[in-house]
Amino acid sequence: MRRLSDVFFARPEATIFIVCVALIAYFAYRNSTFYSYYNIIVMAQYMAPIAVIGAGEVLLLDLAEIDLSSGQVFLTAPWFVVIMGQHGVPLGWGIGLSLLICCLIGAFNGAIVVWLRVPSFVATLGVNYVLAGWVLIASSDITTDMPGTTGKFGAWFGISNWSEGLWGLGIVILIWALLKGTKFGVHTTATGGNELGAAEAGVRVRRIKIWCFVILALVAGFIGIIDSIRIGSLDPAAPGLNEMLAGVTAAVIGGTALTGGKATVVGTLIGAIVLGVLEDGFNLIGISANWFILVEGAVILAAMAVNVQLGRWTLKTARR
Repeated sequence: MRRLSDVFFARPEATIFIVCVALIAYFAYRNSTFYSYYNIIVMAQYMAPIAVIGAGEVLLLDLAEIDLSSGQVFLTAPWFVVIMGQHGVPLGWGIGLSLLICCLIGAFNGAIVVWLRVPSFVATLGVNYVLAGWVLIASSDITTDMPGTTGKFGAWFGISNWSEGLWGLGIVILIWALLKGTKFGVHTTATGGNELGAAEAGVRVRRIKIWCFVILALVAGFIGIIDSIRIGSLDPAAPGLNEMLAGVTAAVIGGTALTGGKATVVGTLIGAIVLGVLEDGFNLIGISANWFILVEGAVILAAMAVNVQLGRWTLKTARR
């Protein structure tokens, strides 16, 4: 049992998993509506974008980088589809071209960071504001209906109860498999742990970084299109930083280090569940949504503090 305990607490996801189980039990006890079919669907739809953006951010956090524009890409990708549709581009082609543009945005972010050596925080913050401004100008600051919200297409890509949650889960699994089961993932972690050593070992560090930016932009744009089809309309004034911060929060409380070399997609998924459970649970038991922000900050601090202590405890145990 002690060996099993050591193995469990050595995992970076251990702390947030315990917190997640405790929160689910608490809110289920306080309000039986919490585990109703409809409420679970609502939580899944809320958590899907957070989990996808968070999992994509894990790739960059593993490199000790960050992309502050991912949330705005999430919101901008559907606008690309709308603008193309207004110019006669069929919906399928519009989505494909929109995702291609998202990849180019990611490549642009990566190129600025890699070739111009601009810190990723600064580079992607600038891109975030460029995209936000473009949306306001292109939309004339007017809320617009999202195409593709009817028929089988809409059912597969957002309208059906479980479609967004299943797409989100599938993307998270793909990123997990990429990070843990491929040479690309090994090289990503090696680069984040010791960039110079990885380069000397033959890892193409610059290419790895650029591809991580591209993958994040692609998945953020894709889940953004699905989310917009589900909602049915687009608000040009929506703040993209909120989605990005939620994704990074899920990654951090899930056990991913901001300093690189330590990443967990599974922990990010659990972190997204925790955020969804907190917000939904607060609404069900009648607590003001304003408290969610305060509690979210407290959870981040507590999770990071516990993770640090568990890391020290694990290191001491290994030395014995």
